[in-house]
Amino acid sequence: MILEGVVTTLDEFGNVNVAPMGPIVDASMERLLLRPFQTSTTFQNLKRSQQGVFHITDDVLLIAQAAISQLKAQPPMFAAKKIDGNVIADACRWYEFVVESIGETEIRTEIEARVVHSERLRDFVGFHRARHAVIEAAILATRLHILESSDVDRQMSHLKVIVDKTADETSQSAFQLLEDYIVGYAES
Repeated sequence: MILEGVVTTLDEFGNVNVAPMGPIVDASMERLLLRPFQTSTTFQNLKRSQQGVFHITDDVLLIAQAAISQLKAQPPMFAAKKIDGNVIADACRWYEFVVESIGETEIRTEIEARVVHSERLRDFVGFHRARHAVIEAAILATRLHILESSDVDRQMSHLKVIVDKTADETSQSAFQLLEDYIVGYAES
């Protein structure tokens, strides 16, 4: 199954990159199959360092901001326990992983990783329909370069109805941020 979350990686200078990622996971959460684009910072960092942290979070604003590279500030973090990396302090769970193989034959790579440590920080509150809609909008925002604009517009219209009906303030803000980004991308 694909589990949406956030991955943190470090660049060669120790700077943290925060990126939404939906790896394919097994039921035991012992293995991750990450599929970043080769052009992404996450790919470059994982190729170089061979390690990262996957987070399960219910913070859709963080996911939305990270998806379009508009984090206003890095979220509070602390050092990972078994790898050289950072854990988002407000995540629900985290999984420290090491890369076992990288397939670079396609623009969207396949990185097989093994979880070496995991912990729970707090309960996962869950997603209401609007938060699911924000996740879907964030995925769309990261694929504007490969999707037809008419398809993106159609999907965003459908998602907006859900957000308008069910969103809390944070979900509304996250969706609006993504909507503005998508409109700006289409106009450029």
